[in-house]
Amino acid sequence: MPVTVDISDHIATITIDQPPVNALGSQISRELTEAFFEIGAGKEAHVAVLRASGEKIFSAGADIKETERRYALKEASPEESAYNLVDPGTTPRNLFMAAFDCPVPIISSVQGICLGAGLALIACTDIIIASERATFGLPEMGVGVLGGGRFLQRLVGVPKMRRMFYTSETVTADEMYRLGALDSVVEHETLEEKTRELALKIASKSPIGLRLGKLSLNRAEHLSLADGYRIEQDYTGKASGFKDSAEARNSWREKREPNWTWS
Repeated sequence: MPVTVDISDHIATITIDQPPVNALGSQISRELTEAFFEIGAGKEAHVAVLRASGEKIFSAGADIKETERRYALKEASPEESAYNLVDPGTTPRNLFMAAFDCPVPIISSVQGICLGAGLALIACTDIIIASERATFGLPEMGVGVLGGGRFLQRLVGVPKMRRMFYTSETVTADEMYRLGALDSVVEHETLEEKTRELALKIASKSPIGLRLGKLSLNRAEHLSLADGYRIEQDYTGKASGFKDSAEARNSWREKREPNWTWS
């Protein structure tokens, strides 16, 4: 299976395992989409970590060979191109939005090269931690396709996004951190440890609060300051109606570990 999910200590670890370059083809994209939906539908995971196998490459982006086959089918017979009746862009869009809308916060743990669709994917997650060896880029312009700019804009802003988009230049983890795109850059050997430390800290919070909080942040992201804060106030009211909200306050006041009941 190119995608595996392991849940322990309320942390869902999603691993992309599609050697040699962890390309995001249609199958792996569908499996990732299903993983995000399943994690959100259950109650076991309070937070998710998105990682990839291998030492050097998080994801080289879309599966170029598959993309070429899809475009070639536009010239094929109706029978040969039947499976291509659905817009081939639907699969990656579904994946990116599944990550963005996943009810639990997602931490991307990037150990190496992260390009194209891989970069778009992590841009849809909540927090990115990178190895000092990681690099980032949008190579689409250099290989005759387009895409990814709007997702990168969430991380680095318009001017830098456009330079990376037009030039296909890659950027180091340190530069991405300087631009505010990354939570932190850590020594390569400590990436897993540092990611887990953060995941455990988030997982200790109210699972209801985390889910309502993420929904609130997503809905408020592109609104005006006043409208965005109104959304947050509305969700504060929703959260306050749960017993876990009172438990958060009581455990903080009593200096003890909270006992979440999902109620």
